[in-house]
Amino acid sequence: MRDDLAAMSAAQCKQRLRELILEKALKFGDFTLASGAKSSYYIDGRQVTLDGEGIYCLARCLVDRLESEQVTAVGGMALGADPISAATAAVAASMGRKLDAFMVRKEPKSHGTGNQVEGPLESGAPVAMVEDTVTTGGSTLDAIAAVERERQAQVVLVVAMVDRQQGAAEAFARAGYRFEALFTVEELGVTLNRN
Repeated sequence: MRDDLAAMSAAQCKQRLRELILEKALKFGDFTLASGAKSSYYIDGRQVTLDGEGIYCLARCLVDRLESEQVTAVGGMALGADPISAATAAVAASMGRKLDAFMVRKEPKSHGTGNQVEGPLESGAPVAMVEDTVTTGGSTLDAIAAVERERQAQVVLVVAMVDRQQGAAEAFARAGYRFEALFTVEELGVTLNRN
């Protein structure tokens, strides 16, 4: 781990994040994706988002990207988005910016408040949705539906660490949401057979 993480610029963090994705997250073999599709490669985003250096670099990139957006909270589908949301809120706070985190359960709770969306998300708040890796965008679209239904959130932007380039961007566009990825599979410089 680098000793000078806090001194790194967003551009330096993005370069280090790319290195960590290639070193730790990219796997080759036979995989079944959340969408049910088969693939010869897998991006295990949690190898980066649960690594101290990796999550710091990702959060720093997201805070930098969200600086020009009028969002007050960041979140996404549990469990993948949880470390990203929390770290982004913490890094934003360390830089003097208020940005809350929230999480979306796959199903509403069957007890207590019965919420599907957890965290200090005010009704009608402008938000950014985050994810480690997107393929078709289905789980993020489910999370968006939940925050719009339960909290009337205004989704300003969807940001992924990696876009596998297998339909997510098109799905978000069809649904009317702006989407960006810090990296596409092509931008990672890896030639892959996308089954």
